[in-house]
Amino acid sequence: MKRFYILLFIFFLPFTIKAQHHQTSLVYTADIDNFWIAYDRAKTTPDTLMQREIIQKLYVDKGSAGLHAFMKARDYNAQLWVELINKYPKFWTSIRENTLQVKIQATAIEASINRFRKLYPKMRPAKMYFTIGGMRSGGTTTNNMVLVGAEIATADVRTNAVELSESFKNNFKNQKESNLVGVNVHEYVHTQQKNSGISLLAGSLREGSADFISELVTGKKVSSAYLTYGLQHESQLKESFKIDMFGNDISNWLYNGTDKKNADLGYFMGYVICKSYYQNQVDKTKAIKDLIELNYQDSLQVEDFLVKSKYYKEHLDRESLLKKFNSLQPYIVSLSPDIDSKTDVDASLTELTFNFSQPMGDGKSISYGKGGKTNFPLTGIIGLSEDRKSFTVKLSLEPGKDYEFLIMGRGFQSLAGYPIKDVTVRFKTKSAK
Repeated sequence: MKRFYILLFIFFLPFTIKAQHHQTSLVYTADIDNFWIAYDRAKTTPDTLMQREIIQKLYVDKGSAGLHAFMKARDYNAQLWVELINKYPKFWTSIRENTLQVKIQATAIEASINRFRKLYPKMRPAKMYFTIGGMRSGGTTTNNMVLVGAEIATADVRTNAVELSESFKNNFKNQKESNLVGVNVHEYVHTQQKNSGISLLAGSLREGSADFISELVTGKKVSSAYLTYGLQHESQLKESFKIDMFGNDISNWLYNGTDKKNADLGYFMGYVICKSYYQNQVDKTKAIKDLIELNYQDSLQVEDFLVKSKYYKEHLDRESLLKKFNSLQPYIVSLSPDIDSKTDVDASLTELTFNFSQPMGDGKSISYGKGGKTNFPLTGIIGLSEDRKSFTVKLSLEPGKDYEFLIMGRGFQSLAGYPIKDVTVRFKTKSAK
């Protein structure tokens, strides 16, 4: 009898292990199903208030820990989803099937994470949540969670992007269904890295190492717009990056997919530098460990990594390159009229002009100051002058009030692509008599 129980235990043991494994799966996809249930219900009414309540109740309130973390990280809410659903109906109809395929890919993703563990035995466990986001990110990480926006991550050349910007269209046409595993290994790598970088070089290495390790894990290059463009223009990008990389401004290289067609080229530069490092190391296991454990906030360690990569054959003088970068940056020469820091500005003023040291590109970015919307004086944009060296905005002012706004380098860049430094403008209007 005792032998019978032992045999029975051994017989059921594989099924027990399998069940436990399923319960502790790394990949969670329930948010995708919840979103489409909420979407279908919301589409039954044109009332936007009711739509918001539906999205809140059926999607947000039922959301996973990953969805709530993604909402916090990217400032998503039910109102945003309602606006996007109504603004881009063709996009949502076309992307639905792709997002539902994630459940089929979940097993392959989990298998790839197990292969990653073999390359990097110190890998810490993390959970991967597939959600439907607010079209601001295909993926990010927070603590031990990988947060994926499936509406961006699964889009491809078949996705109807006619309602979207050119940057979305350009990225989607380079994405493939086979990318999904690699993209999520990329994000999983981020959960193992120590911190974010301070300089452009550090930030690019952090992203590029995740792409390169993803390639090692899957055996495939991630098909992306930045990789395709980068390989075709590497010598040109190599020289441009050299000038910019020791500075702290990343706006022309990273996370600028909504700003320009050829975006996120810092990912490419980080990838080729990390690949060169790996190829030049004898101990490949240690090289992978170095890629993952690099302290991106330690400028000396980051720059030593660059030297050991042997990507740049010549000696790079950090201070000389920083001076060259600063000399290429445009700046605001003056405001017309000059109201910055003034306490007696006439409340009847309706226009303000920024005068730049160089002709500027078409981008713009102006944000609230510390006082938020209440102390924000801008009501509209007039735009660039004919020589592109001046930019005019509309104002609406009240007597005896403090105002503040931020002119951001992320948007204001020279024709050559160099951003201004962020400038905060503060002033106060005269009190009414």
